[in-house]
Amino acid sequence: MDDSFRSGVHTLACHIKEPTADSHDGKRTGMILCHGFPIGPIDARRSAGTYPQLIDRIAYETGYAAMAFNFRGCGKSTGDFSLQGWIDDLRAAIDHLLRVAAVSNVVLVGTNTGGSIAICVGADDPRVSAAALLSPRADFDDWADHPRRFLDHAREIGAVRTPGFPGSMDDWSRAFRRFRPTAAARRFAPRPLIVLHGDDDESIPTTDARQLAQAHGTAELGLLTGAGHRLRHDPRAIAILMGWLDRVRTS
Repeated sequence: MDDSFRSGVHTLACHIKEPTADSHDGKRTGMILCHGFPIGPIDARRSAGTYPQLIDRIAYETGYAAMAFNFRGCGKSTGDFSLQGWIDDLRAAIDHLLRVAAVSNVVLVGTNTGGSIAICVGADDPRVSAAALLSPRADFDDWADHPRRFLDHAREIGAVRTPGFPGSMDDWSRAFRRFRPTAAARRFAPRPLIVLHGDDDESIPTTDARQLAQAHGTAELGLLTGAGHRLRHDPRAIAILMGWLDRVRTS
């Protein structure tokens, strides 16, 4: 991440790559890649660390003005994790990309929790023209059922860093039930949506992907044989994503 933007009082690290002037006749659409929730302390510090390379490839091969960033509490971004905060961060990221890259619409791509955030934000933002979700969760109910346990976990992995955060446990945890990815997928229709999931995902069951695709109604659903949770490391998933990005940009 070599740049930054503001989300409220927080500074979020980002990387933006604009396409070459002659790519796809100079017509550009924006694309934002959203990372998932960290798994461990090292993962929290390195969240989206390999995304700039993928962003550069997407911009070069498909003509998007592409962006990756770190949500608050991850990487070099300031702040502490909250679901509402991550929603606000993605909204700020969309504003930032549209402002600096002069694109008229944005495609959201999210991995894991980032995919769930993407559909929740995209559902109510007409500037989002399409979305791709890789190994997304259909809800945050497991976090909502045990919020203090999840907060302890977020502290352990470094996504919550500030002593005494959150100021209100009720406000922090209420968002886990307020934002409903499946309901958001329904509102997102009929805009293009693709949902990719590994059938050997050890973290999120394939039923989540099926629920999201079914709620949308016309979503493309791809279940990858033998693939695990981190589809960004699966060449098949990236190949499908690249082809889909090219199709929705030119359609």
